[in-house]
Amino acid sequence: MSKLVKEGVAKTITKMAVPMLAGTFAINMYNLTNAWFVSKLGTEALAAITFTFPVVILLMFMTRGLSSGSMSLVAHAIGAKDREKAAALTTHALLLSVVFAVVISVLGLLTVTYVFSRMGASGEVLGLTVRYMNIWYLGTVIMVLQITTSDIIISTGNTKAVSFLMVGSTVMNIFFDMGLIFGRFGMPRMGITGAALATILSQGAAFAAAFYMLACRMRLIDLRCIKTAAVFRSWGRILSFGIPGALGMVLTPISSAVITRLVSAYGNAAVAAIGVAVRIEMFAFMIPMTVGMSLLPFIAQNYGSGRIERIRQARKGSMIFAVGYGVFIGLIFIVFAEPMAGIFSTERAVMDVLRSYITITCMGYGMLEVHRYAGITMTGVHEPLQASVLTMIRVIVLLIPLSLAGSILFELGGIFWARLATDILAGLVGIWWSGRILSGKEIAGSDVQLDRSRERRAIGSGG
Repeated sequence: MSKLVKEGVAKTITKMAVPMLAGTFAINMYNLTNAWFVSKLGTEALAAITFTFPVVILLMFMTRGLSSGSMSLVAHAIGAKDREKAAALTTHALLLSVVFAVVISVLGLLTVTYVFSRMGASGEVLGLTVRYMNIWYLGTVIMVLQITTSDIIISTGNTKAVSFLMVGSTVMNIFFDMGLIFGRFGMPRMGITGAALATILSQGAAFAAAFYMLACRMRLIDLRCIKTAAVFRSWGRILSFGIPGALGMVLTPISSAVITRLVSAYGNAAVAAIGVAVRIEMFAFMIPMTVGMSLLPFIAQNYGSGRIERIRQARKGSMIFAVGYGVFIGLIFIVFAEPMAGIFSTERAVMDVLRSYITITCMGYGMLEVHRYAGITMTGVHEPLQASVLTMIRVIVLLIPLSLAGSILFELGGIFWARLATDILAGLVGIWWSGRILSGKEIAGSDVQLDRSRERRAIGSGG
C-alpha cells in the first residue's frame, strides 16, 4: 500500500512538501532571474517580457490543467493498486501532450504579433516581445512534456525527484541566461531572444531526466499499450478531467492579460512594475505552493482507497496553514516592500507602483491559497468541473469586474484594492463549497467503488 494512504495525514503531507521547497524556490528564481537579467537590457525589454508573461502563464496553465487530469488519474490508479492502468495512462498522457503542444506552437507563431498588439504592446516593446515569443513557441513541445512528466512523478508521491529536477533546471537556466543574453562563456550575444532560448534548453534537460525516471526507474511507460482504441479511451478519460481543469486555470492568465491591459494605460513603468511584482509574489506563495503540489496526489490516492476522512483532515489542516502563513508573509512584505522594489529598478516611477501593489495586495495571499486548496480538493475527489467553476467565480464574477470598477473610480490604486477584495471573497467561497462537496461523499466509499469500476471500463483492455 502506498505511504500516502497509510501514514499520518500531517506527517505524509509534510514529508512530501518539504523536499519540494528547494524545487519551488528554484522555479521562483527561474522567473525572477529571467526578469532580472532582461531588466539589464532596459525598461523597454523589461516591459516586453512583462507582456509575454500572461501568455506564457496561460499556456503553462492550460498544460497544467490537462496534466492535472493525468496526475489525478494516475494517483487514483496507484491508490487503487492498479499499476498497469497507471502505466497506460502515463503513456497515453505523453502522447496527448505532444499533440496539444504542436497545435499551440503553430497557433502561437501565426498570431504572435496580433495578440501582443491587442494587449497594448507597441513600437520597440512590441518588436522585442515578438522576437522573444517566436523563439519560445518553438520550444512549446519541450515545455509541455516537461510539465506533464514532472506532474506524473509527483502523483506517485516522489516529490524529491521533481525537486531535484527543478533545481537543476534553474541552475542551467541561469547559466544559459548569462551566456545567451550577454554573450558570455563563448555563447553568442542574443539579447532578449537569448532568454527564450535559455528557457528551452534548461526545460529540455529537465524533461530528458524526468522521462528517464518514468521509463526506467518507475516503469510507468509501456509502449505495448499504444493501440488506437486504447489511446482514445484514455484521452477521453484524461480530457474529462483536464478540460475543466484547463478552462479553470486559463482564466487566471486571461485575467492577468486584462489587468495588464488596464495597467498599460498608466505607462510602461507601471507595466514593468506589475511584471516584477507578480514574480516577487511567487516567493510569498512558495511554501504554500509546495503544500498544494503535495495535496492533489495525497487526495487522489486516498480517494482511490476510499479514505474520505483523511481527505477532510488534509483539507482543514492545509487551509488553516494557508491563512496563518498568509498573514505572516503579508506583514513581512509590508515591512520590506521598498527594499524589494529597489532590487529590480532604480526608476522612481517603477519603484512607487511596485511598492503600492505589494503593500495593498499582500494581506490577501492566504485566502488566495485557501481558494486554490479548495479547487485541488475538488479535483482530487473527481469533481474537476466544480473546481473550474470555482475559478470562474474568482476571475469572471469578482476579479475582472472589480478591477474595471476600481480603475474607473480610483485609477491604478483601485486595481490593486480590487485584487485584495477578490482574494478574500474567493477564499470564503472556496471554504464553503469544498466543505459541502466532501460532506456529500459517503465515508463508506460506495461512490468511490462505483467511480473506480467506471474507470476500469473506460480504460478497458488498453489499461
